[in-house]
Amino acid sequence: MFTSFGFKVSPFLLNVILPVGISFYTFHGLSYVIDIYYKRIKAEYNFVDYSLFVSYFPLLVAGPIERATHLLPELKVKREFNLEKAKEGVYQIVWGLVKKVVIADTCAVYANAIFDHYPSMNSFSLILGAIYFAFQIYGDFSGYSDIALGVSKLFGLDLLRNFNYPYFSRDIAEFWRRWHISLSSWFRDYLYIPLGGSKGGLWMKIRNTFIIFIVSGFWHGANWTYIVWGFINAVYFLPLLLSNSNRNNIDSVVLKWNLDSIKVLFSILTTFVLTCIAWVFFRARTITDAILYLKRIITDRNFGFQYLENERYNYELILMIGLFVLVEWNNRTKVEPISGKRSMLKMALAIMAIIAFGTYSDYKEFIYFQF
Repeated sequence: MFTSFGFKVSPFLLNVILPVGISFYTFHGLSYVIDIYYKRIKAEYNFVDYSLFVSYFPLLVAGPIERATHLLPELKVKREFNLEKAKEGVYQIVWGLVKKVVIADTCAVYANAIFDHYPSMNSFSLILGAIYFAFQIYGDFSGYSDIALGVSKLFGLDLLRNFNYPYFSRDIAEFWRRWHISLSSWFRDYLYIPLGGSKGGLWMKIRNTFIIFIVSGFWHGANWTYIVWGFINAVYFLPLLLSNSNRNNIDSVVLKWNLDSIKVLFSILTTFVLTCIAWVFFRARTITDAILYLKRIITDRNFGFQYLENERYNYELILMIGLFVLVEWNNRTKVEPISGKRSMLKMALAIMAIIAFGTYSDYKEFIYFQF
């Protein structure tokens, strides 16, 4: 944009400005300024408290994006060490590390290899690559959020929940209520509602929906693939908005032995598939790569293991993801991921998994070849 007006902007300058301008830290600070403007809070005159709010270290890298209305009052309260809360914090940190080290880092190795060599991959490998990346990005983001929430509990602070088992969502609207909650709610409160929200006519609702999804895409990175990812999610959301059914699935998923449960499972699977299709655009280097990736899934029609050293690691990773999904399903109605009578045993097993897979991810070198 600057170049079109005759200004010269160096790549180095863009590499510095863009990440800062669209970071967690920026949105965290903006919430304070905007809330003062709308008189939701009063300006903070204690410079130490304000500095602590804007530079609170667990949040800086990957959120959650805290609000001044929530975090500032907590910082002002005198805190005493609470053993039970500290134990909850340690458990949550460990579970966050499981997501990051065991799930995300392991899936990343395979996802990267598949996306990097997609022109020579078959359909089944490409489908697995999309699934691996879906769990990679979930493990990365939600794992870091769990670590940030757990560290904060050690200091006696309760941060906002950022992920609420999004892959068990029954539609895209529910997915966005459960995925990166602090970011979704930030765009809702500071962009969607000021633009008019859902109070205007139909065209205003559609316009505002596309704006927040496209801006959400741009927030993740200055690349057209992110813009398209946001656009695709807006298209997914549009039928729910037009049919006024975007608030249908508010409660947690409950399955019973009846036909309705089959319908619920089908809705969850459909939502996950649509999400994975969008993730392909998020992960691909270019829009063309994403389109060719999806095209090859449809046209190749070869469903055999094909890649990365040998078949055994495919089976192991699929089994690990399946086990992780079962654990997440069991925890979906719980506040704490590791809790109950056997919490110490669960934590010990989690730590063993972190050590085992952490070593595996660090020192394992994969060789790509076809069978």
